[in-house]
Amino acid sequence: MIPRYSRPEMARIWEDERKFQRWLDVELAACDALADRGLIPKQAAASIRARARFDVKRVKEIEATVQHDVIAFINNVAENVGPDAWYIHLGLTSNDVVDSAQALQMVEAAELLIKGLEGLADAIKTRAFEHKDTVMVGRTHGVHAEPMTFGLKLALWHSEVRRNIDRLAAARRRVAVGKLSGAVGTFAHIGPDVEAAALGSLGLEPVPISSQVVQRDRHAEYVAALAIAATSIEKFATEIRHLQRTEVGEVEEPFGAGQKGSSAMPHKRNPIGCEQMSGLARLVRGYLHVALENIPLWHERDISHSSAERIVLPDATILLDYMVHRFTRIVSGMVVRPEAMRRNLERSGGLIYSGTVLLELARKGATRDDAYGWVQKAAMAAQDGKGDFKTLLKKDPQISARLAAEDLDRCFDLKHHLRHVDDLFKRAFGRA
Repeated sequence: MIPRYSRPEMARIWEDERKFQRWLDVELAACDALADRGLIPKQAAASIRARARFDVKRVKEIEATVQHDVIAFINNVAENVGPDAWYIHLGLTSNDVVDSAQALQMVEAAELLIKGLEGLADAIKTRAFEHKDTVMVGRTHGVHAEPMTFGLKLALWHSEVRRNIDRLAAARRRVAVGKLSGAVGTFAHIGPDVEAAALGSLGLEPVPISSQVVQRDRHAEYVAALAIAATSIEKFATEIRHLQRTEVGEVEEPFGAGQKGSSAMPHKRNPIGCEQMSGLARLVRGYLHVALENIPLWHERDISHSSAERIVLPDATILLDYMVHRFTRIVSGMVVRPEAMRRNLERSGGLIYSGTVLLELARKGATRDDAYGWVQKAAMAAQDGKGDFKTLLKKDPQISARLAAEDLDRCFDLKHHLRHVDDLFKRAFGRA
């Protein structure tokens, strides 16, 4: 179990009590649909609904003998219902119940995750607007590239979280299906109308066609959505980890009063929460591999997927739920250091404006290749400690012949680089 996991809502979805209740929901829906069509006595269906109940401990006791969980469950329900229990599970096979009930659990888990991701998106949006104009250097390959703002970085995260919400919502729709079509999907014992009525009462769509099971490409898509969302969180957390490095010092994850970073070094404030996000994302991605392996089953069904799903679906949803809420707290509480961002931006001595100088030279008639060579020569010299970049540019006769001092000054104007920040925020967030 994830340490300090304090959100029991998700865990409860996968507990035996909830699982058996979902099985019972399917069985009762099937009895009602059969009774409505005169296929079983209405009095029997009413009696079953009034008396049907189960006891998790008793189901386990029966299962120890029969070695079949669904049979054990039905037997326990029958013990409570009495003679009318003959009509329970009539015309169904185990996976009619298990797959349809599991769909209800997956939908419920997805709804919790979407709610959590909405909260994460809101937290990121709040910090993005807070730092819309907080200037920092953008990095490519880990090396200073051009100016940007921290708010833009967060706006990018927000956009990705929104896509993860859309992806999970689509996957939720894909798994919100069931089947009551029997041992090989042929409706040998009950008709499609019974299936449609029973599943409809539970909020599920009948699959167009099935074998004994709902096909597992649906489940793989669901776990893929979980894995992508987890990996996005890892991506964001990795960025914080880089920005928290001593040599950078621009952002820190929150560090609580009384918290200790190291058993040996009292000065340490380590990004342990973000590192945890990286580790847990690996697990969720691993579950995707299992979900993909569950797609190819023998003929109309084997049970190689079943044992794996009992681990993968609860674990992946619980892990992601934990990650979403843990990272939401990190985002809400992270410490941003604008002064360090500005200091790092200025460390290169203006090298981050080299691209602007290149384009301005091209506008003044220089070939791109020539202009690139002139600017690069000055940039390399500046990096080697042979002078200030801007001064070296001014001293180059090829450059000074084309760019006046005021032209060069405009190339080093930070505002020029950031003039579209408001436009980008409108694209990312609408008119908020």
